[in-house]
Amino acid sequence: MSVSLLVALAALAVALVAYVRGRARLPYPPGPKPWPVLGNVTDVRANEFWLAATDWAKEHGEIVYLHIAGQGLVFLNSIRVATELMDKRGAIYSDRAPLVMAGELCGAGDMVAFTRYGPVSRRQRRLMSLGLSKASIPAYHPLIASSTRPFLRNVLASPDDFVGAVRRYAGGLNLNVVYGLEVTRNDDPYLMKVEGATDLLANHITSGGGIWAVDILPFLKHLPDWLPGAGFKRKAAIWKKEIFESVDFPYNAVKANIATGTAVPSFCSTLLQQPDGLSELDEFDVKWTANSMYAASMDTTITTAQHFLLAMLAYPEHLKRAQAEIDSALGSGPGRLPTFEDRPMLPFVEAVFAETMRWAVPVPLALPHRLTEDDVFEGKLIPKGSLIFANVWAMLRDPEVYPEPDVFNPERFLEKVDDATARLRDPRGYVFGFGRRKCPGAHLVESSVWLLFAAMLATLDISPAVDAEGHPRHPVPVFDNSVFRTPNPFGVTLRPRSEQARRLIEDDT
Repeated sequence: MSVSLLVALAALAVALVAYVRGRARLPYPPGPKPWPVLGNVTDVRANEFWLAATDWAKEHGEIVYLHIAGQGLVFLNSIRVATELMDKRGAIYSDRAPLVMAGELCGAGDMVAFTRYGPVSRRQRRLMSLGLSKASIPAYHPLIASSTRPFLRNVLASPDDFVGAVRRYAGGLNLNVVYGLEVTRNDDPYLMKVEGATDLLANHITSGGGIWAVDILPFLKHLPDWLPGAGFKRKAAIWKKEIFESVDFPYNAVKANIATGTAVPSFCSTLLQQPDGLSELDEFDVKWTANSMYAASMDTTITTAQHFLLAMLAYPEHLKRAQAEIDSALGSGPGRLPTFEDRPMLPFVEAVFAETMRWAVPVPLALPHRLTEDDVFEGKLIPKGSLIFANVWAMLRDPEVYPEPDVFNPERFLEKVDDATARLRDPRGYVFGFGRRKCPGAHLVESSVWLLFAAMLATLDISPAVDAEGHPRHPVPVFDNSVFRTPNPFGVTLRPRSEQARRLIEDDT
């Protein structure tokens, strides 16, 4: 080996050592001061965690870092940094945390929301793009439209169970699109089974952000089930059974319908009847992807619909303006129910929809991504293995983008702006997540929720519930769900806004 080559290799080694040492000396992003060893365990809270994260953003800036017993948590608090890191650097920001509780013990590890970034997640998302891409959604418009009148009837039949009506609307639509199964009653067995699993995931398994002690200390999974403190394992065994049943029950129904020749076109039936057949791995992917397609939209739809009611109660002037626009376009009363073809003629209804998505922020922090290698951004080291949260709440409450962000103001979306500003302000670019883990059900949710709102605006009078003396009771929403910004039940009065509206709802033709 020549002397010059030795010198060159030595210089390279020195440079590498200097680089590594320099990188190690880079500071982490700022954040609340941690306790020794335990870190920021006392700073984390289960309810409305996004509010605490936004307070840190105001104090520490666009990127905030903290840790719990060494596990890094990073909050991206602006559209700029979330786009730069989660979108543009998606190759290293698209993993999921290896959640022992949700994935291994509860059996949800093969659902799209929880799969690690790699071959499985890529296969699943390719399948989901077949059924839920933007181009595929118009094919579902007739099905969505046919679901609105039954939804309105359910609202009038049980006005105190609005959430149940929305659940049946969203659940029935998804069961039909994904499995070709028609829901005809509120206690439909398929609806009940998948709803139960969705509730488990949203309100129990992922409560508190989805992080359990066993996720931080994996050796705890080896504790005997009977040992005090191992209650999480006993719960997980029950929940795992329910998760698996919710995956198998509707999927097996589709296969049975195919065998008897009674299957209707759906995501599953189309894939399962490929001319060349499916491998065992293909079937596995179809089954778990189908279940994930259902879960991807249910809670987002319910949460957004509840916030729509809260907005109409708090800002009745917007309700009246939207109804006037609908009457002008469709005829007084209205003359008919709105359709997707009417959407371009209803700009204020469109603005109400966009502002509801912004104001509601159905998933304020989303499920965290996991960074697969060290990254440096603007002189700060973001360490490998950190859990990355997109603080969508802070983004959609940014006064530089949305003046008076706490005010429900649809007119902000009617202002004439250039295309770049319009894209920046469109909440649909953020409420469904970022990068390669963006919610694959976004386009179906967007279409079905828009028509849901339009149908309600066209036919229903939305007013506060009243007390025993007839005085209106304006709701003060309470948020106990730690993942979705779902308000606790609140009172609202929903009636047909005219006799013509009642006839439209009840019409069977």
